[in-house]
Amino acid sequence: MLHALADAVFPSSCPGCGGRNPRDEPWCAACGATARPAPRGAVPVGVDDLVVAYAYEGVVRELVARVKYHNRRSVLPWLGAAVAGMLDVRDLDVVTWVPTTSVRRRQRGFDHGELLARAVGRELGRPVRRLLRRRDAEPQTGASRVARSRGPVLVGTGGVAGLDVVVVDDVVTTGATLAAAARVLHERAARSVVAAVAARTP
Repeated sequence: MLHALADAVFPSSCPGCGGRNPRDEPWCAACGATARPAPRGAVPVGVDDLVVAYAYEGVVRELVARVKYHNRRSVLPWLGAAVAGMLDVRDLDVVTWVPTTSVRRRQRGFDHGELLARAVGRELGRPVRRLLRRRDAEPQTGASRVARSRGPVLVGTGGVAGLDVVVVDDVVTTGATLAAAARVLHERAARSVVAAVAARTP
């Protein structure tokens, strides 16, 4: 509550402690020093490569939540740059994202995955296209591990034959969502599917 109030009063407040940020930084120096690189983990089935910027904990978790639940877009350029910096742009043709459910999109008024993908695409200088559609179902957030392991039901919405595709997501846990996305894109003859994620759950 205090962090939310601080962010309303001071748009540049740190998501970790609520204090003031240095200019153009997403967090204060003390909280930023606690952000850890993403833990190592298996690459989801069907994904040709996986890059993840941070561990999903502490100040990183709060930063992602600002975008996902509160539409705080000021951190998107920085977060997009952090994800894009882990990719080799020479091997990429198009950027897409794992869509949220239509129910969630209506509730929030935006799709956080799309916002992050567009930030990544701007950094890479690559087109961003809606290539996946999610059939309505329960969201992965808060679901049991068994439910997560099944992944969402996705369908393709655009041609990707012969293209190297980047799929952007905010958080990876079991990898089932990214595996589902890769499966659809490979079925539509994508040459490769690289997953680029902001954070991985420890």
